[in-house]
Amino acid sequence: MTSDIEGFEKVRVPGDGVEISAHLGGSGQPLVLLHGYPQNHMCWAGVAADFARHFQVIIPDLRGYGDSGAPQDDLEHSVYSKRRMAGDIVAMLTHLGLKSAHVLGHDRGGRVAYRLALDAPERVTKLGIIEIVPTGDFWAAWNAELALKAYHWTFLAQPSPLPERMINADPIAYLDWTLAAWTLGKSLSVFPAAALASYRAQAADPLRIAAMCADYRAGATTDRRLDEEDRAAGRKIRAPLHFLWAKGGFPAQSGNPAQVWRNWATEVTDVSCESGHFVMEENPKAVIDAFLPFLQSD
Repeated sequence: MTSDIEGFEKVRVPGDGVEISAHLGGSGQPLVLLHGYPQNHMCWAGVAADFARHFQVIIPDLRGYGDSGAPQDDLEHSVYSKRRMAGDIVAMLTHLGLKSAHVLGHDRGGRVAYRLALDAPERVTKLGIIEIVPTGDFWAAWNAELALKAYHWTFLAQPSPLPERMINADPIAYLDWTLAAWTLGKSLSVFPAAALASYRAQAADPLRIAAMCADYRAGATTDRRLDEEDRAAGRKIRAPLHFLWAKGGFPAQSGNPAQVWRNWATEVTDVSCESGHFVMEENPKAVIDAFLPFLQSD
């Protein structure tokens, strides 16, 4: 199938009990790009070709997003835990005949990426993180100001079907407001037309809205618990980790975000850039400049 990312091929691959839609392009060492909320694979469209000149690039839709399967949540909120989503990436790599890959994740995809590096360290050669700190640390950093700005963490995690019903009353308006509010310029103008159309189509599907809420319910429960267990056990990420954070994004408002990652990994470098939360679309050059040298270095 032809991908909506120019030069890429769209395929369907098995995940951990769910079918995953992925977009493949380029050649070389494998590089997996993981998107966040409320987006899908299209958030990488502006940088995919640059990476594909050097790597075999694999861009999946996380379970529940894009064209990937959207299973029903369970009472323990484990179905959309980052552990299960990381299991989808392991299954995808196995299906593609790949033992390991570089992994770069933004937002929720960053949470899947670091969970993958903790749970299956042999699968991750280098780890790139954009615009998050670990889930447990972000919850711990909350004060009144951060709670107001990151209100969606508690709103989306409310019991079903409250947030679903409220969003589904006008999903496109909710999506557009969220996207614009998290950019540096408070505008939708940074999003290419094709990407914005894809995000809007996704938001118009009640199944996808339910999956996104389940994603955040997992973040408030199972994901937070797994982080706390790893911290108590002294587990650390072994892969070299490079962290890109935006001066107008969420991690910048939670203390010293680079130091937070140094508590979680043995080798951490970081850089900041001028952007809001959606760095790949607001400042794509910063993403390439930050990660291409890191991924290509020995």
